[in-house]
Amino acid sequence: MDAVAVLPGAGSTPDKDFLGEVLRASATRPGIEACIQCGTCAGSCPSAAAMDHTPRMLFAFVRAGLRNEVLRSNTPWMCLSCYFCTVRCPMSVRIPDVMYGIKSIAVREGLAPERTGSDFSSLFVSNIHRFGRSYEIGLVARHYLRHYPLRLPGLAGMGLSMVSHSRMGFVPHHIKDVSGLRAILDRAAELEQEAAG
Repeated sequence: MDAVAVLPGAGSTPDKDFLGEVLRASATRPGIEACIQCGTCAGSCPSAAAMDHTPRMLFAFVRAGLRNEVLRSNTPWMCLSCYFCTVRCPMSVRIPDVMYGIKSIAVREGLAPERTGSDFSSLFVSNIHRFGRSYEIGLVARHYLRHYPLRLPGLAGMGLSMVSHSRMGFVPHHIKDVSGLRAILDRAAELEQEAAG
């Protein structure tokens, strides 16, 4: 069966520049145009069963300009960024980089399918802005208080064990020149806005 015939929303007007927009939003030149729809990515992905669309189907949607289906999909949010798919891809498509690009567009347009993943990402980035590095206890506490407050007490034992084994600290550590890092991050955000505009 023809792949386009089974695409949801195939009767809607496609966004012809959507592929270009995804490429501009990706941190690297991911090579999505080279995807041959072999399915190796889905067969390699440890979280494929939780995705509403396989990566190859999502890429077919991107190429077909089905913006709404792509930006509302949970697939990019299920990506673990392990790069196992990229290692096995016969065309060396940087699949997690495409997923990051799609997520950034979805967050910017308020179309993320659920707020848990995008909120976690925002909290992580705010920690990097504030301290110059991740602050794990603060990240987990804020995230779980916002989304899973009843699960937080169950994590206390593991958290204390990690602290006692010097795997995490109660107090955040700042890098030496956090203001320099902030300037770099702010400039990167400006460049991203210019590329999206």
